[in-house]
Amino acid sequence: MASVSITSRLRQCWCRISLLRGQLMEKRLALAGFGLAVIILSLTIGVAAAQNAPAPTPPCGPNLPADIKNVAKDSRCFELRTYTVREGSSIDLLHKRFRERTTALFKKHGMTIIGYWQPVAKPNTLIYILAYKDAAARDAAWSAFGADPDWVKTRNEMQVNVQVDNVFMSATDYSPTR
Repeated sequence: MASVSITSRLRQCWCRISLLRGQLMEKRLALAGFGLAVIILSLTIGVAAAQNAPAPTPPCGPNLPADIKNVAKDSRCFELRTYTVREGSSIDLLHKRFRERTTALFKKHGMTIIGYWQPVAKPNTLIYILAYKDAAARDAAWSAFGADPDWVKTRNEMQVNVQVDNVFMSATDYSPTR
């Protein structure tokens, strides 16, 4: 009877040890899974931030590299921006936003508005051109614009899903507009 009792107790101890080992393994796996999830989330956020970060402004305006020919040495930096409204958004709301709020904010931040255009063959598109002293002035203006509480409020109140394409330009040496 004593040997059965010892054997029974050994089995119980072994079962408890096995159970504790299993629980420990589950905790380790859960912790490893959590760690892996944190790493994946961090990488995803990093990639998304990199994709949303604006590309550096290429040289435009005065003081261009010597290999860029046929441009006016005193040209401003021009930015041609094309907004294509995505499905489910409204071109009319985009025009209203520019008409009622965005234009004033551009002026507030020192951006010179050359003009706005509505392509007749692409009714879901808005094209406009802004001018700046140089690329550095452009970057400073957009940075201030993006941080402006009035812009943040406008963007949140008048949400329009658009694809933005921009082209940086300098006036040619024979252009009447510089």
